[in-house]
Amino acid sequence: MFLFSISDIITVPFGYLLDWLYQLTHNYGAALVIFAVVVKLVLFPIQAKSKKSTMKMSRLQPQIQALQKKYDGDPQRQSAAMQELYKREGVSMTGGCLWSFVPLLILLPLYTVIRQPLVYMLHESAENASAIVTAIQTAAPDLFGSNSYYHQLVAARHISEFVEVVKEAVPTVAENTLKGVDFTLFSIDLGSVPSFNIFSWDAYDWAHIGAFLIPCLSAGSQVFSMWISQKMNNSVVTNEKGVQDEETAKKSEANKSMGMMMWIMPLMSLWIGFTVPAALSLYWFTQGIISIVQDVYLTKHYRKIYDAEDAVKLARAMEEEAAEAEKERIRAARRAANPEGITENTSRKKLQKQQQNAQSEAKAAAAREYAVKKGIAPEGGEENAPLSGIAERPFCRGRNYDPSRYSRVSTEE
Repeated sequence: MFLFSISDIITVPFGYLLDWLYQLTHNYGAALVIFAVVVKLVLFPIQAKSKKSTMKMSRLQPQIQALQKKYDGDPQRQSAAMQELYKREGVSMTGGCLWSFVPLLILLPLYTVIRQPLVYMLHESAENASAIVTAIQTAAPDLFGSNSYYHQLVAARHISEFVEVVKEAVPTVAENTLKGVDFTLFSIDLGSVPSFNIFSWDAYDWAHIGAFLIPCLSAGSQVFSMWISQKMNNSVVTNEKGVQDEETAKKSEANKSMGMMMWIMPLMSLWIGFTVPAALSLYWFTQGIISIVQDVYLTKHYRKIYDAEDAVKLARAMEEEAAEAEKERIRAARRAANPEGITENTSRKKLQKQQQNAQSEAKAAAAREYAVKKGIAPEGGEENAPLSGIAERPFCRGRNYDPSRYSRVSTEE
């Protein structure tokens, strides 16, 4: 009875696809290469989204560095300014990172499919697979190593040599299963685990050398792929004016982190390559090569969009510079016309004072005109006019009230 687990939601379809490709090509290595291409095509929309987010982050590096310098002593304001920048530019902080983990989610189920070909490629139940391994191991114990993780690989490779033994142990075994799986590619056994210690080899032939080279090529493709990706991302970095600024991008923290990852990840893949069957390293190598081609294509595609945006930014920046240059020309002309720098006092308080004086003069003129019309204009001019402006009440306290007026009159009497 074949019991499903949550992981089988991915591993079982992978097993059927790899089996179908193997039946189509009659070559396990070719089936793995095609499988890698199919996976890349399926994940292309996701990886395109990840690439777009990464490129957007790279483009903002000059502005991010400017904000870091501006708010060097204020982390809170610096963080708020960066969040505002990301929101304005439509950039997600985790957009590029989260999608980059999707290929790893594919790699782990594929490792299970490669490690258990009797269950996932030949579609035997776990009980039958265990019985087949035990039967062949009993008949030829020297074929199996101490690592039970890869016993199904050994059994699938040699099952055709022990048909009668397997039939006797598992009467319900399928005829297709008895054919086994040929894991060889150019005389390299993809079902075996490459040995990093070349001094432990029992023979220095192409089978051993080729198995040794596959993890090395896988790690090399990872280095080259990440280097190409870094170069491509830096090539689209522009400042706020839309002018390319690759040098600033090279000094960014994100670029330095990418530089560290460019060596850490391949070293990890190299170590993993010498602890798992060579088939997984072949898949990883193929993925690295396809990633390079994909990265170049996506960069060129998005660069056309970003170039159009940069053209708009550059045109706007040129307009602002032209406007500023015109203002400076006017200021220079004013300085040339008035080299001494003497200007009329046009402060706000001065203007208010001038306005108040003008209103007072207007009211005084109106009062004089009214007095002339009424025939109450005094002889001798304005200095002899009633202080109140009313002839019958010269000493009333009006706006021209003079407290010394009465004393002056008393003296004259």
